[in-house]
Amino acid sequence: MSKNIEKTLAELMEINGSVGACIVDYTSGMSLGSIGGGVDLDLAAAGNSEVVKAKMNTMSSLGIKGEIEDILITLEKQFHVIRPCAKHDGLFIYLVLDKAKANLALARRNVLALESSLAV
Repeated sequence: MSKNIEKTLAELMEINGSVGACIVDYTSGMSLGSIGGGVDLDLAAAGNSEVVKAKMNTMSSLGIKGEIEDILITLEKQFHVIRPCAKHDGLFIYLVLDKAKANLALARRNVLALESSLAV
């Protein structure tokens, strides 16, 4: 794992409510690096790769132009944020947040900033 990926993952864990995070290559479903827990992050990387690909295919079928900014999955006790990387085609950031401790708006803003500075 590159030092920049390690640094980005550590910064993701500094977001209030962070439980786990990974950076994923959605073309293969493989995690480039992960930190924390809350869920099986390798399994989540593979599963959420299918979510991203399905949404992209649906947008294409519907003729929707533009890029996905993020995908939010709200569970009973967690938020799952999926943020495709604009500068790194085929990658996304996946962040698991404790719903009781997280500020979702601030977390999304922080993930955007970290995604913009990610170097792979």
